[in-house]
This record gives sequence, structure tokens and C-alpha cells, in this order.
Amino acid sequence: QLQLVESGGGLVQPGGSLTLSCTASGFILDSYAIGWFRLAPGKEREGVSCISESAHSRTHLASAKGRFTISRDNAKNMIYLEMNSLNVEDTAVYYCAAIRVVNERYCPESGNRYDYWGQGTQVTVSS
Repeated sequence: QLQLVESGGGLVQPGGSLTLSCTASGFILDSYAIGWFRLAPGKEREGVSCISESAHSRTHLASAKGRFTISRDNAKNMIYLEMNSLNVEDTAVYYCAAIRVVNERYCPESGNRYDYWGQGTQVTVSS
């Protein structure tokens, strides 16, 4: 009933940009904090960034700071991850996840705390 669906992944050349979308359904997005995560082959899942109920954002991944921007549009039930200056190390499956808010600033880094997950969208950065 509670679903998240990612889209916007694909093949992009190094230095390029890509914006991922996450569409929520079955719940009121306003009441949830949203995180973006990624999983690359042979690596542990990484928390990329999160955005709180009050739309305050936090970038967890040091390599993403200054390059990735998370945003949300509650009226459209959508969350976005804008990615710029992509490099091959950004190649991964990207997931959005939702967690019920504890307070308006709640924005956890750990994926284990999140309740709902999308199926992921593949981002491949290659020449």
C-alpha cells in the first residue's frame, strides 16, 4: 500500500548531470522524512542524503557534498536527487526510502531506520 518508485537513472558520461525522481503513493508524504541511498557492487550501502519534514536537507556522503542536492515537492508526492559532476565512483543503484518523522527535523543517516523503500534505479557513469 505504501510505495516508493524511483526513476530517472541511466547511462551518463563523466562530468554529466542526472536528476533522479522518487514518487510516493499510499501515504501522506508530508509526514515522512526521505533519504536517498546507493548500493554499488562489492560495496556497503551508503546513505547519500536526506530531507526532513520541514525540508531541511543533510548530505551524509562526503563525496556528494557540493554535487548532489535533495529536494521534495509534497504537493506532487515527489522527491528529487539532482546529481552534478558525476564520476565513475557514482555508479550504483540508487534508492529512495521513507521514515515516519519523530520531529520536523528528523533526518537519519542509517538505512536500517527507514520503513519503506523503492525498487531502485540504476545510475551508470561511463565513457
